[in-house]
Amino acid sequence: MSSSPSVPRLVVAAPSSGSGKTTVATGLMAAFAARGLAVSPHKVGPDYIDPGYHALATGRVGRNLDAYLCGPELVGPLFLHGARDCDIAVVEGVMGLYDGAAGEGELASTAHVAKLLRAPVVLVVDASSQSRSVAALVHGFASWDPEVRVGGVILNKVASDRHEELLREALDSAGVPVLGVLRRVAQVGTPSRHLGLVPVAERHAAAVEAVAAMAAQVLDGCDLEALLRLARGAGALSCAAWDAAEVVDSSPPSPLPSPLSDAGRDSRVRVAIAGGPAFTFSYAEHAELLTAAGAEVVPFDPLRDEQLPDGTRGLVIGGGFPEVYASELSANEPLRKAVAALAESGAPVAAECAGLLYLCRELDGQPMCGVLDAAARMSERLTLGYRDAVAVSDSSLAAAGTRMRGHEFHRTVVEPGSGAAPAWGVRAPLRRVEGFVQQGVHASYLHTHWAAQPGVARRFVERCRTS
Repeated sequence: MSSSPSVPRLVVAAPSSGSGKTTVATGLMAAFAARGLAVSPHKVGPDYIDPGYHALATGRVGRNLDAYLCGPELVGPLFLHGARDCDIAVVEGVMGLYDGAAGEGELASTAHVAKLLRAPVVLVVDASSQSRSVAALVHGFASWDPEVRVGGVILNKVASDRHEELLREALDSAGVPVLGVLRRVAQVGTPSRHLGLVPVAERHAAAVEAVAAMAAQVLDGCDLEALLRLARGAGALSCAAWDAAEVVDSSPPSPLPSPLSDAGRDSRVRVAIAGGPAFTFSYAEHAELLTAAGAEVVPFDPLRDEQLPDGTRGLVIGGGFPEVYASELSANEPLRKAVAALAESGAPVAAECAGLLYLCRELDGQPMCGVLDAAARMSERLTLGYRDAVAVSDSSLAAAGTRMRGHEFHRTVVEPGSGAAPAWGVRAPLRRVEGFVQQGVHASYLHTHWAAQPGVARRFVERCRTS
């Protein structure tokens, strides 16, 4: 089945975090895939870790749908881009069903994305320690917003047959069908630490086993036929699928030639993107936009590779957990020197969060690349939330005045030295400047989604050509 506005789809939501969304969504993806269906996996919001488990379940890239970072108008097109050639799409929600960006109403909530996708919602309810009250809970969530269609409920952490009987009796009066029951004794555990689940890249074999266990739990406890029927009842979408080449060509010049010529694409420049266990946070669309802009994208692992890929003209270092691997990253001195030499040459370097830490002089006392005169250290304080920002310095990534929205999620602090200009002026929640611009380097704590500003990919690749 080709991607179309009628692709069957479900949104898996919950009243709150910790209810079992990831178990149910990932298990559904794997269960549908085991039936021979091509499954498109999606995650609401800026989460980078759950999509790794989704990719294991489906064999396809896990993609994010973020109405704050990308804007509501891109949710449908990005969804259809990810769902090309798929039989069904499963979208895992974020937090509680109606929880969105702080102070922004429904914006970026699971409910908001479900409405934008015209998709039915499956509500996962932690039924432990309740019986008849579950009906009031489900009724409240199903009736709160009449534009949100709660098409069914999956009961999680059910203790016994008698407990299940009481829950089903109560829900008969709520008018929402029970589409699955998962028992408490069969819960699948996935390890967590200071920023959430441990990424797949750090525990691949164990993650494969966990996904298989989630699939078995869903196959045993859920009505897949009823869930398929619900998914096929999703409303038609009027938008077209997002296309990286189209948006790069139509993005405003900054100040680059427009449209991008075929000759420019043919003379590709090599852009290295950090990966491996230490740098697992990235959006798939970034590599697609760079490729559309004329880059040859080559991955490398800073934990294992002692040199950058031959011919590297630009470098992208996304988020991850360098604090967990500080000793190993520090021990790879040849690569640290290669990164420093590339930056010193003036080549474009785009670094976000973990990438920022890697470019610092040190991280928790361990020597890093020394590109920036700054020291990073772990902190007890979690910095978390969406940010509205504007570029305050011209850089290889953005012209001064470029507005972008970002997301911060870290437990580290960077103490800057001198020699760099700020990257962003953050407008909310507190006005401040943030990040570093130095020669071709743009380094910041802000995670951004380039689909919202495809011109940054064009600008970055053009700077790679001319630096």
